[in-house]
Amino acid sequence: MAKQPSLIGKRRSAAGKEPRESYQNRRQEISEAAIRVFHRLGYSAASVSAVAAELGVDRATLYYYFSSKEQMFDEIVRTVLESNDELARRIADSPISPARKLRELITALMNSYGFNYPLLYIYIREDLTHVSDTRSSWSEHMRQLNRNIEQSVIDIVEQGYADKSFRRVGVPRIVAYGILGMLNWSHRWYKPDRGASADEIGKVFAEMILSGLESPY
Repeated sequence: MAKQPSLIGKRRSAAGKEPRESYQNRRQEISEAAIRVFHRLGYSAASVSAVAAELGVDRATLYYYFSSKEQMFDEIVRTVLESNDELARRIADSPISPARKLRELITALMNSYGFNYPLLYIYIREDLTHVSDTRSSWSEHMRQLNRNIEQSVIDIVEQGYADKSFRRVGVPRIVAYGILGMLNWSHRWYKPDRGASADEIGKVFAEMILSGLESPY
C-alpha cells in the first residue's frame, strides 16, 4: 500500500500552488523574520517556533514554505553569496582599470553587508564548519563561493601588479585576505542605523587600501 503524504506535506504542496508572486512574497516575509531571529538568538538557539512567534503565526504555517530552520538559513545565505560571487567576477573581468575594479568591488561588498544586514554577519560569526551530513553539500557550495570571491580579488591585485598600477607589496593572496578580512571584521561594530552608511564605509576602506597599493609612478 502506497504511503500517504502527511498533512504538512499536503499543505506544503498546496502552498506551492499559490500564485507565484504571492508564494514568493510570503517566503520573503518569513526569510526576513528568520534573519531577525537568527541575529537576536544566534543560529544555534534559533528555531522554527521562534520565527513563527516573530511573525505571530503558528509553527505549522511556516512548514508550508520551509521544512526547517536550516533550510531557511541556507537558502537565504546561498542566494546572497551567489549574487556577490557573480558581482565580483563581473567586476574582475571588466575592462576598467585594476584600481577602479578594486574600488568598486570593495564598496559593493560592503554595501552587500549593509543591504543584507545582519545576514552575512551571522554567517561569518557562527561556527558552521561542523554541519550535519544533510547540509554538507550546502557547506561545500558556500566554501566554493568564498573561494571564488577570494579569487576575484586576487585576480584584480595580479592585474594591478601586471600593469604596474599597483606596487608589489606582497603575495596577491595575502593582499586579498587582508582586504576581505577588513570587510569581514566590520561585523564587530557596523550598525546600519548608527554612524556611517555601508557605502561610506566601503569608500573609506577602498581609499585606505588603494592608498597603500597604487604606484606613485
